[in-house]
Amino acid sequence: MSSQHALSQSDLLPRRRRDWLFGLGLTIVIIVVALAVVGPYIGPYDPTLTTPNVSVPPPSLSEIPGLFSAWISGTLEAPPNWMGTDASGFDVFSRVIAAPRTDLVIALVANGLSLLLGVFLGLIAGYYRNTATELMMRVSDVMQSFPVFISAMVLVALAGRSTTNIVIALAFVYTPIYVRLTRAEVMSQKVRGFVEAARALGNTELSIAIRHVLPNSLTPALIQASVTIGFAILLTAGLSFVGAGVRPPTPEWGLMISTGANQIILGEWWPSVFPGIAISLTVFGFAVLGNALERRYDAS
Repeated sequence: MSSQHALSQSDLLPRRRRDWLFGLGLTIVIIVVALAVVGPYIGPYDPTLTTPNVSVPPPSLSEIPGLFSAWISGTLEAPPNWMGTDASGFDVFSRVIAAPRTDLVIALVANGLSLLLGVFLGLIAGYYRNTATELMMRVSDVMQSFPVFISAMVLVALAGRSTTNIVIALAFVYTPIYVRLTRAEVMSQKVRGFVEAARALGNTELSIAIRHVLPNSLTPALIQASVTIGFAILLTAGLSFVGAGVRPPTPEWGLMISTGANQIILGEWWPSVFPGIAISLTVFGFAVLGNALERRYDAS
């Protein structure tokens, strides 16, 4: 009896740890989504305009309570720069909380396009096995053989530096992931009994593929979507960091890190560190959320 109790306790602790991580990841995702909606409007300064303060460091921990009280009471002439300002005079805090609108929207739209296209192509490749679909999979293999970042950077460089082109480039490089996931699931679903039953009832192959096989093959792709959103945010920031992403003065985390990187050697760490922390937490949140969804799918 005591051994069974010890075993249950050992199983319970990892489960509680996973639930705690899932709650943390979900909280981060909710905050990022909320900032994408209201972030540009709740910052103390306009995220696209400079302030009179240039290269102002963030307030120390001992100064924050006094500044916050003065800000709430309205005794300050201007809102405090909670995270300092960069070398151009942009308020870092205002830009950090406004950046999710750019990063998250690009990631969501690109991921949505790649999900739709990848699921469609994966359904065709998995259900209809012929020379054309095998050739499509070989093309997908070639696309995946190149590093994602290099492929996206080349595509943006060829098409032009704009938000639309960034979305198209990200959708292009992530589509093969969904193609392979959906194809594998479709191939396992189409040999099951419900497909034979639908065929015996006189349904066409197209109807069986869309109405019966596809709904039962979406779970792996939907789980992957959460992780891919985080990767897309990271890739968007990477493109902006090397000068192939969004144009300034658009608030974007990678662009902020790139702008402040040259000032770190002078001791001005805050323009790069705060957006770097924001990216790390956001990618972590989406990764944990995707991992939790995968565990629930495997358990079922």
